[in-house]
Amino acid sequence: MGYTHDTGMTAFIHPCEATPTVGTWAMAVASHLWTLNKTAGADTSVLKIPLKLPGNSAALKGALLKSIDIWWVNATADLTALSAEVYLSTLPAQAGTLAASAQTITYDSGHDTAAKRVTQAVHKMTLTLGAPVWLDEDNEAYVELTVNAAATSAVKLYGARANYTLRV
Repeated sequence: MGYTHDTGMTAFIHPCEATPTVGTWAMAVASHLWTLNKTAGADTSVLKIPLKLPGNSAALKGALLKSIDIWWVNATADLTALSAEVYLSTLPAQAGTLAASAQTITYDSGHDTAAKRVTQAVHKMTLTLGAPVWLDEDNEAYVELTVNAAATSAVKLYGARANYTLRV
Protein backbone atom coordinates (compact mmCIF):
# COMPACT_ATOMS: atom_id res chain seq x y z
CA MET A 1 0.00 0.00 0.00
CA GLY A 2 1.39 3.40 -0.96
CA TYR A 3 1.56 6.71 0.81
CA THR A 4 1.57 10.41 -0.02
CA HIS A 5 4.78 12.39 0.28
CA ASP A 6 4.12 15.93 -0.98
CA THR A 7 6.87 18.50 -0.37
CA GLY A 8 4.90 21.49 -1.68
CA MET A 9 2.00 21.75 0.77
CA THR A 10 0.76 25.10 2.12
CA ALA A 11 -1.94 26.19 4.54
CA PHE A 12 -3.28 29.75 4.58
CA ILE A 13 -4.02 31.33 7.96
CA HIS A 14 -6.75 33.96 7.64
CA PRO A 15 -6.13 37.21 9.58
CA CYS A 16 -9.24 36.58 11.71
CA GLU A 17 -7.44 33.57 13.22
CA ALA A 18 -4.69 35.78 14.71
CA THR A 19 -5.16 36.86 18.32
CA PRO A 20 -3.68 40.18 19.51
CA THR A 21 -2.83 40.87 23.13
CA VAL A 22 -3.15 44.67 23.41
CA GLY A 23 -4.04 47.67 21.27
CA THR A 24 -7.15 48.16 19.18
CA TRP A 25 -7.39 45.56 16.42
CA ALA A 26 -10.44 44.99 14.21
CA MET A 27 -11.32 43.06 11.09
CA ALA A 28 -12.02 45.15 8.01
CA VAL A 29 -12.79 44.54 4.36
CA ALA A 30 -12.02 46.73 1.36
CA SER A 31 -12.39 45.61 -2.28
CA HIS A 32 -13.18 42.10 -0.99
CA LEU A 33 -9.82 41.89 0.79
CA TRP A 34 -10.05 41.07 4.52
CA THR A 35 -7.45 42.42 6.95
CA LEU A 36 -6.87 42.59 10.69
CA ASN A 37 -6.18 46.28 11.30
CA LYS A 38 -4.37 47.88 14.21
CA THR A 39 -5.52 51.38 15.05
CA ALA A 40 -2.64 53.84 15.34
CA GLY A 41 -1.29 54.03 18.88
CA ALA A 42 2.00 53.61 20.70
CA ASP A 43 1.91 50.15 22.25
CA THR A 44 3.41 46.69 21.99
CA SER A 45 1.09 43.91 20.92
CA VAL A 46 1.85 40.25 20.44
CA LEU A 47 -0.14 38.47 17.74
CA LYS A 48 -0.54 34.71 18.04
CA ILE A 49 -0.84 33.20 14.56
CA PRO A 50 -1.86 29.53 14.84
CA LEU A 51 -0.42 27.04 12.35
CA LYS A 52 -3.16 24.45 11.95
CA LEU A 53 -1.33 21.53 10.37
CA PRO A 54 -1.90 17.77 10.60
CA GLY A 55 0.04 15.97 13.31
CA ASN A 56 0.58 12.24 13.58
CA SER A 57 1.47 9.84 16.36
CA ALA A 58 3.74 7.88 14.02
CA ALA A 59 7.29 9.12 13.51
CA LEU A 60 7.99 11.05 10.30
CA LYS A 61 4.29 11.29 9.35
CA GLY A 62 1.86 14.17 9.22
CA ALA A 63 3.26 17.66 8.59
CA LEU A 64 6.93 18.65 8.45
CA LEU A 65 6.81 22.40 9.11
CA LYS A 66 9.50 24.17 7.05
CA SER A 67 8.66 27.89 6.84
CA ILE A 68 5.99 30.54 7.37
CA ASP A 69 5.17 33.55 5.20
CA ILE A 70 3.47 36.58 6.79
CA TRP A 71 1.91 39.45 4.84
CA TRP A 72 1.28 42.87 6.41
CA VAL A 73 1.28 46.56 5.62
CA ASN A 74 2.76 49.25 7.84
CA ALA A 75 1.60 52.78 7.10
CA THR A 76 1.69 56.33 8.46
CA ALA A 77 4.87 55.90 10.57
CA ASP A 78 7.65 53.34 10.90
CA LEU A 79 7.16 50.82 13.67
CA THR A 80 9.45 51.02 16.69
CA ALA A 81 10.20 47.29 16.35
CA LEU A 82 8.80 44.07 14.88
CA SER A 83 10.03 40.56 15.60
CA ALA A 84 8.80 37.01 15.21
CA GLU A 85 9.23 33.72 17.01
CA VAL A 86 7.96 30.28 16.01
CA TYR A 87 6.87 28.08 18.90
CA LEU A 88 6.08 24.42 19.25
CA SER A 89 4.15 23.45 22.34
CA THR A 90 3.41 19.97 23.59
CA LEU A 91 -0.01 19.40 25.07
CA PRO A 92 0.24 17.79 28.50
CA ALA A 93 -0.84 14.37 29.63
CA GLN A 94 -3.74 14.18 32.12
CA ALA A 95 -1.86 15.93 34.93
CA GLY A 96 1.03 17.42 32.99
CA THR A 97 2.14 20.96 32.30
CA LEU A 98 1.98 22.73 28.96
CA ALA A 99 5.44 23.53 27.62
CA ALA A 100 6.43 25.66 24.62
CA SER A 101 9.83 25.86 22.96
CA ALA A 102 11.06 28.49 20.54
CA GLN A 103 12.28 27.11 17.24
CA THR A 104 15.42 28.43 15.59
CA ILE A 105 14.43 30.59 12.61
CA THR A 106 15.99 32.83 10.01
CA TYR A 107 14.32 35.82 8.36
CA ASP A 108 14.35 36.29 4.58
CA SER A 109 16.86 38.80 3.19
CA GLY A 110 14.24 41.57 3.02
CA HIS A 111 13.56 41.28 6.78
CA ASP A 112 16.84 40.02 8.25
CA THR A 113 17.48 43.24 10.18
CA ALA A 114 15.24 45.12 12.57
CA ALA A 115 15.48 48.21 10.35
CA LYS A 116 14.02 46.34 7.35
CA ARG A 117 11.03 45.03 9.33
CA VAL A 118 9.81 48.40 10.67
CA THR A 119 9.51 50.37 7.43
CA GLN A 120 6.33 51.78 5.94
CA ALA A 121 5.71 49.27 3.16
CA VAL A 122 3.83 46.21 2.04
CA HIS A 123 5.71 43.29 3.60
CA LYS A 124 5.96 39.58 2.85
CA MET A 125 8.26 38.13 5.48
CA THR A 126 9.41 34.51 5.37
CA LEU A 127 10.52 32.73 8.53
CA THR A 128 12.49 29.56 7.80
CA LEU A 129 12.99 26.97 10.51
CA GLY A 130 16.64 26.08 11.09
CA ALA A 131 15.54 22.47 11.57
CA PRO A 132 12.12 21.62 10.07
CA VAL A 133 9.95 19.85 12.62
CA TRP A 134 7.46 16.97 12.31
CA LEU A 135 4.27 17.75 14.23
CA ASP A 136 3.15 15.06 16.65
CA GLU A 137 -0.49 14.48 17.52
CA ASP A 138 0.01 16.43 20.77
CA ASN A 139 1.77 19.49 19.28
CA GLU A 140 0.57 23.02 18.69
CA ALA A 141 2.64 25.21 16.37
CA TYR A 142 2.26 29.00 16.20
CA VAL A 143 4.00 32.28 15.44
CA GLU A 144 4.25 35.11 17.93
CA LEU A 145 4.58 38.37 16.00
CA THR A 146 5.57 41.21 18.34
CA VAL A 147 4.53 44.59 16.96
CA ASN A 148 5.92 47.62 18.79
CA ALA A 149 4.08 50.54 17.20
CA ALA A 150 4.83 54.24 17.25
CA ALA A 151 2.01 56.64 18.11
CA THR A 152 0.87 56.95 14.49
CA SER A 153 1.80 53.50 13.10
CA ALA A 154 -1.11 51.74 11.41
CA VAL A 155 -0.71 48.01 10.69
CA LYS A 156 -2.83 45.70 8.50
CA LEU A 157 -2.29 41.94 8.68
CA TYR A 158 -3.33 40.17 5.48
CA GLY A 159 -2.62 36.66 6.72
CA ALA A 160 0.07 34.01 6.84
CA ARG A 161 0.94 30.76 5.12
CA ALA A 162 2.57 27.67 6.58
CA ASN A 163 4.78 25.74 4.15
CA TYR A 164 5.24 22.06 4.88
CA THR A 165 5.76 18.53 3.63
CA LEU A 166 2.81 16.17 4.05
CA ARG A 167 3.46 12.48 4.57
CA VAL A 168 0.48 10.17 5.17
